[in-house]
Amino acid sequence: MLYKLLLIPARLSLYFYCRKIAINKKDFLQLKGPLLIAANHPNSFLDAIILSSLFKEPIYSLARGDAFAGKFYSRVLASLNMLPVYRVSEGVENLDHNYTTFNACQELFKENKIVLIFSEGRCINEWHLRPLKKGTARLAMSAWMQDIPLQVIPLGINYSSFRKFGKIVHLNFGDFIFKEAIQEELSSGKALIEFNAALKNQLQDLVYEIKKEDTETVKKIFRIKTNPLKKVLLFLPALLGFLFHAPIYYAIILIIKDRAKDHFDSIIVGALFLFYPVYLLLFVLITFLITSSIYSLLLLFLMPLTALSLLYFKSIIAEPKT
Repeated sequence: MLYKLLLIPARLSLYFYCRKIAINKKDFLQLKGPLLIAANHPNSFLDAIILSSLFKEPIYSLARGDAFAGKFYSRVLASLNMLPVYRVSEGVENLDHNYTTFNACQELFKENKIVLIFSEGRCINEWHLRPLKKGTARLAMSAWMQDIPLQVIPLGINYSSFRKFGKIVHLNFGDFIFKEAIQEELSSGKALIEFNAALKNQLQDLVYEIKKEDTETVKKIFRIKTNPLKKVLLFLPALLGFLFHAPIYYAIILIIKDRAKDHFDSIIVGALFLFYPVYLLLFVLITFLITSSIYSLLLLFLMPLTALSLLYFKSIIAEPKT
């Protein structure tokens, strides 16, 4: 399966793109199903990539339905443990497909699997919890009415930046929501409202509320500090890292900057994941052809190390304008 094949390189790539991933309850990464992770959705499919890379057990993610256009894309996404969810804006005729997806989720729960749902629905790059859709509640109620011992865990996903290399990520897990927490009849609309109220009550404390231009609060919350000694020690390798990697990094930015919108980070990570190995091999090959030195093969190891140096130098790659 493609999911298992890409899992190890995906985990490695996070060390090169995220300066730090802080988790308030690290033991939760060992959880098994039946489990429904109910998260906010600030950063497109990067949210799912990070969680899938960190959890010990495989995660099945619900994703926007229009990404499944065509048999080829549907098969690729399905092999990545992704299931489609359609909105009215993606065609009323597609809404019936959601029943198929929800039924598939119930089967996963019966097999003690983990499902990730983004309870806000759509992705927007912001430090703010948006109104919750009813999909999470419907999934939970349906499982509980079938006597599936489903656990629901709220999760706040927070980024220090949505367009900057070397970001810090905070994953804030809440407390489990169990069937017993719902006092209303599970089949009633009031039960959905009660569930969403309980979920919102937790997510409000897990998702950071920061104004878009409030950089000082961002620095304070994510503990972003300048270390002069670190800058001196890392200056030269970080500079080399910048020179080595600027061509591919800025080439990708040039291509996507006017189209990516709230998917900028995810596309950058996805593009680097796919093309960086090719770029690295070509760079080494060209260097070898020019120098005819076997030592040029050392670049296969040195270039990634300079990229790490650049990452911990506090990112001298400028943040692109939105």
